[in-house]
Amino acid sequence: MTEEFLHFIWKYGLFRREGMIADTGETVRVLSLGEHNLDAGPDFLNARIGIGNTTWAGNVEIHLRSSDWASHGHQHNKAYDNVVLHVVYQYNGEVKRSGGEIIPTVVLSFNPDHYENYRGLLDGNTELSCGDKLSRVDGVVVSLWLNALAIERLGQKTQMITGMLEQHKNDLEAVFYIVLARSFGFGLNGDPFEQLARSLPLHILQRHRDNPLQTEALLMGQAGLLEDAHLFDGYYGRLRTEYLHLKNKYQLKPLPCHIWKFLRLRPMNFPTVRIAQFAALISKSGGLFSRVIACTQVQSLHQVFNVCAAEFWNTHYTFDAPSPARPKALGTGSVNLLLINTVIPFLFHYGSTNGREDLKELALTWLSQLPPEKNRIVSRWEHFGRKPVSALDSQALLQLSQAYCKRKRCLSCSIGVQVIRAM
Repeated sequence: MTEEFLHFIWKYGLFRREGMIADTGETVRVLSLGEHNLDAGPDFLNARIGIGNTTWAGNVEIHLRSSDWASHGHQHNKAYDNVVLHVVYQYNGEVKRSGGEIIPTVVLSFNPDHYENYRGLLDGNTELSCGDKLSRVDGVVVSLWLNALAIERLGQKTQMITGMLEQHKNDLEAVFYIVLARSFGFGLNGDPFEQLARSLPLHILQRHRDNPLQTEALLMGQAGLLEDAHLFDGYYGRLRTEYLHLKNKYQLKPLPCHIWKFLRLRPMNFPTVRIAQFAALISKSGGLFSRVIACTQVQSLHQVFNVCAAEFWNTHYTFDAPSPARPKALGTGSVNLLLINTVIPFLFHYGSTNGREDLKELALTWLSQLPPEKNRIVSRWEHFGRKPVSALDSQALLQLSQAYCKRKRCLSCSIGVQVIRAM
């Protein structure tokens, strides 16, 4: 048994209210459960409790054992003097306020099936331990919860963007560039791509944006992919020559090339190809975030990201091995992932910090218009009958899995609550 579970029982009123008697011998009537307090202080605030012939307005504190009141030092803390009822799982002695007055204590009684349901979720061997019970949960509850989770996920990303802006003197374009670069890593190379962007400030790239060769040379060189002094011919040699000049000019220090991952990647996802595409996007677009914020349709966003790597890459995936001819354009699926993971969170952040509810709504609209992501987590939900119809759904399922299921936060999950309450 945990205090967290007792909080859950009290919060949802899942205890037996009839015949509640305090240790003082008085009858107890719960008129209002109060507000769950997640900060310091008593567990539930502004409750209304009838004790004997008197109705009290105050706070409720919950413990496993009544002796926990003293072991937590509440008898010396005036912040707990407004507690009007002490609720416990096991009673082993009276409790008092800092002035010595006795606080009525009552033992919480509830259906043991609720706890068994909870333990079943916690003890499940799979990350999605409620998967086989999803069909029993009200579809309206699930839909409302997923909408809330999608907004929660965007809110978390907004906090991350805010933190980065504080580090970069509120330069929105610079932060957008770093986060976008990370997204170009498409998971496996996300960290190296972010390191690349941080090692090569946007203002340097912008000075050479009108020269696509120099833009790509800066990015490839900083990535540590132009370090082979034996290759002087062709496209590689031209990039290397440009980079060595710019490296000295800006006192740049390249990253070690071993940080990039090629193994088990499809050739279109090789970091060489993705860096070349990123370079093409930088060359095409000055003030990328400004262009994004001006868009009102998803189709317009796709036009912003409609880029193709330099001609050399039509017949290459790496510098040293020719391949069958194929233009290395950003595909629709790749662009959608960039929109989901970077563009839409930035739009939501901009709307949140500038009081633009219309932009926040637009961000959610765009998510609902984009197709759902395909990954291991989404596939697991599909296996249990929850097939996402849009990126709004898949982002919500990712948030649910990562922030709730993986951490076993079933008591804070609307789906978990329904499963636990089921009789």
